[in-house]
Amino acid sequence: MKKLLSFFVLILITLRVSSQEIEMATGLRSSGKIYVVISVIAVIFIGLVFYLFTIDRRVKKLENKE
Repeated sequence: MKKLLSFFVLILITLRVSSQEIEMATGLRSSGKIYVVISVIAVIFIGLVFYLFTIDRRVKKLENKE
């Protein structure tokens, strides 16, 4: 019974939160700054992917050396 009640309370909380509009995203979209945010996130992601591939190549070289 306690699990069922907790489940319904969590569902009601998520429904209430999802019905609210996100003001920051609307403001960024209207001023055009959302593209800057997306660009920065994309550059960071591409940098991380590049870094991981270079680390992977170095590890493979070390494994093949032994």
